[in-house]
Amino acid sequence: MINIDRNLSQISPKMGAVRVNVKLTNAIDEALVRRGLLDPNLWPVCEVEALINTGAFRTAIPVEVCEHLGLRIRSQEIAKYADGRQETVGLTGPVIVEMEGRETIEAAMVLGDIVLIGQTVLETLVVGCVAV
Repeated sequence: MINIDRNLSQISPKMGAVRVNVKLTNAIDEALVRRGLLDPNLWPVCEVEALINTGAFRTAIPVEVCEHLGLRIRSQEIAKYADGRQETVGLTGPVIVEMEGRETIEAAMVLGDIVLIGQTVLETLVVGCVAV
């Protein structure tokens, strides 16, 4: 199960939301472009401001982003929200997530109306970073 809190209005006034610019790409399309099987001009990319949510396990994208990138829904997963609700949502094929000069690939849950970056992307992107 995945914990995701859709209700961003509950953020405390003393605690700010962390947002970051991200670039999302369909990893299958990238492979096709590299092999010369897809015209690079037809390769959709999505650059958006995303919300960092350390309380969420997976990354989530709205259906509009999923459709824009041409991502296939490969399976279904149960999303469990902080208020106890549960919902079955789509899980995409591989998405390249680029932010702050680093990138990783993972499946994303399709839900909500904003791009939400969860723990799995954050943990993957900080591997190899050294605190100074």
